[in-house]
Amino acid sequence: MSEDKKKELLEELKEGVINYDEERVKKAAEEWIKNGFDANEGIFEGLAAGMEVVGDLFEKNEYFVPEVLMCADALYAGLDILRPHVKIDESKERLKGEVVIGTVEGDVHDIGKNIVKLMFETAGFTVHDLGKDVPLEKFVEEQMRTDSDIVALSAMMTTTMVGMKKVVEKIKEKNPNVLILLGGAPLSEDIAKKYGADGYAPDASNALSEALRMVSTLREMKKKGEI
Repeated sequence: MSEDKKKELLEELKEGVINYDEERVKKAAEEWIKNGFDANEGIFEGLAAGMEVVGDLFEKNEYFVPEVLMCADALYAGLDILRPHVKIDESKERLKGEVVIGTVEGDVHDIGKNIVKLMFETAGFTVHDLGKDVPLEKFVEEQMRTDSDIVALSAMMTTTMVGMKKVVEKIKEKNPNVLILLGGAPLSEDIAKKYGADGYAPDASNALSEALRMVSTLREMKKKGEI
């Protein structure tokens, strides 16, 4: 019975985000906690799963920025309820690492980046948010300063994309174990691999959809036990 209830509430969390229904999400989140289910599971398998669908709808031009912003509001409403119940210190599966995140120089979009930041935080990471329009060397400096495990950056133009290779090389020289995620409209999986990145956000038409794909990448890595 509890498994059926769990599936029902995960679907409510997911659909509530997709349909930008804050009250629906709040109700499902409160019931999730009331039933004693794992908050982290509710966040990743419910809320984040919903944002993945939102990302697909955005890429297909079925959703536009206003809708996505409302979906994000619904996501935040659920996070406000679930996140305080995430027992980071008691979970052996959760990585207590650090991540540097930001949008590269020339890119002023940060809506999606902010969503990804929240997802990293709920997974147990300490996040160093560099913001938007970040000089490339700043990513290297911040990774060295914090010794972060992950660096997540995106580019929206070919002219800014080419600088990513230097960032990856410099970071990897200092610490080959750093996980680097790249994404953005001008990139491809082959380019990301050529640049030496560990992860790529496919089919991203702008910083928002790129970031949503990165949430998916994080979820998959967590499922596989890679983080």
